[in-house]
Amino acid sequence: MLSYRHAFHAGNHADVLKHAVLALLLEALRSKQAPFRYLETHAGAGVYDLDSPEARRNAEHEQGIGRIRAQAGSPPALAGYLAALDAVSGPGGRARYPGSPRVARHLLRPDDRMVLCELHPADHALLRAEFAGDRQVAVHRTDGYQGLKAFLPPPERRGLVLIDPPYEVKDEYRQVVAALGAAHRRWPTGIYALWYPVLDTTTHARLLQDLVQSGLRRVLLAELRVRPEDGPRGMKGSGMVIINPPWRLDRTLEALLPWLWDVLDPEHRGGWRMEWLVPE
Repeated sequence: MLSYRHAFHAGNHADVLKHAVLALLLEALRSKQAPFRYLETHAGAGVYDLDSPEARRNAEHEQGIGRIRAQAGSPPALAGYLAALDAVSGPGGRARYPGSPRVARHLLRPDDRMVLCELHPADHALLRAEFAGDRQVAVHRTDGYQGLKAFLPPPERRGLVLIDPPYEVKDEYRQVVAALGAAHRRWPTGIYALWYPVLDTTTHARLLQDLVQSGLRRVLLAELRVRPEDGPRGMKGSGMVIINPPWRLDRTLEALLPWLWDVLDPEHRGGWRMEWLVPE
């Protein structure tokens, strides 16, 4: 459908969770000397201007990264994520927010590589301009699910895949599970991170059940809700599913999620959870 534009939602509570987890995964990959590759299926524009008309329409960032920035201190687990935010600050203090590609690029080492897929023509153009001349980054205008087939397994044999679709149609929930399973069969040792929205009490529950029944192993779930699931229509929260998570990521998230919940949902209308959907 290609109607979704992330510029309207940049820096919201879902971005905070997604990018905090993304930074932790990349930092774990950096802990070993061998190079790795990062692949993103729905990369967006790369960087977002929080002073733009799109971002200011609902000002979702004010209840997201704005609340994180307002804290006097933050957990060490957020250090990589917050450093990526600092790295994209615009001239004259103009507020900018890094999409997943910029968070990842900040954490790449000289021998690491990044492959970005984006099908939306406007966002693809912005993404190509953002990384023009960067030899560590390849930008492709292609369907992200096709990118999983084309770019896996990577030459480095180490790395991370972020799957972050817009879920514009309900069938995408089934499509993403099938695509994830097929990608895992091609590259079973890779780390996979799947983002999903919490919209109601049933839609994402079916997604998680399909993942449990998919045959995948070592599946970790981190979910953060800032509104009650039975509340008014709209996104109540979001979650990240990680396949082949790094060692001790579960303990890190178990400590980080309560802090994020306190900051992003000060009225405690939602909740958080961290659990193994499928163990070893």
